Amino acid sequence: MASKGAGDWAGRIFRGMVVALLIVFFIGPVLAVAFYRFVPPPVTYLMVQRAFEGRGFQHKWTPLERISPNLTRAVIAAEDARFCEHLGFDIEAIEDALRANEDGGRLRGGSTISQQTAKNVFLWPQRDWVRKGLEAWFTGLIEIGWGKQRIMEVYLNSVEWAPGVYGAEAGAQRWFGKSARSLTPTEAARMAAILPKPLAWRAAGSGPYVRRRSGAISRNAGQVRVQGLADCVI
Repeated sequence: MASKGAGDWAGRIFRGMVVALLIVFFIGPVLAVAFYRFVPPPVTYLMVQRAFEGRGFQHKWTPLERISPNLTRAVIAAEDARFCEHLGFDIEAIEDALRANEDGGRLRGGSTISQQTAKNVFLWPQRDWVRKGLEAWFTGLIEIGWGKQRIMEVYLNSVEWAPGVYGAEAGAQRWFGKSARSLTPTEAARMAAILPKPLAWRAAGSGPYVRRRSGAISRNAGQVRVQGLADCVI
């Protein structure tokens, strides 16, 4: 009888652990994605981390329709030219990154805007296999549950544009003293150019490298417009 009671107790513990894992890794993320489909994410892990580092906190949520299409096109040109075509993962970009890394060149990533959004909103910035696995799961969920317009809206409102400065509106105010809806193509390209290193690079008063990079982004953004590569969000 004691053995049977112990077995029943162990079985209940096991079933409880399975339920807990299902909630944490499956049901929880689904509920979180559904919630943020309609509610602006108030804060991210990175925002909290930067605040503890003493970098301050500037953020103002702005609907996508109040953000200049110039910035949307520049970001697509800089970060994810096939944003409107893929389902969250750009296999071609990943293969290009792997080849470049194998050839001993500068390490590159193949993350899409969808993947970056999943990481920014739901996860932590440090790279590890656990985060990458969860990032893939959340990326699939937001592609299904949000759609491209919402993904772009959340991305532009959560990404870091200067130390402690998050979102297109705060970034535009920080660098150019104007609303995100008023950004010119040149200003938008400058903001998109500093996304890889917002703690070190400046969108206004930029150095030679950022100016060259923003020039290339500006030209590519023109192609994004002509080829309709941003039509899913503009």
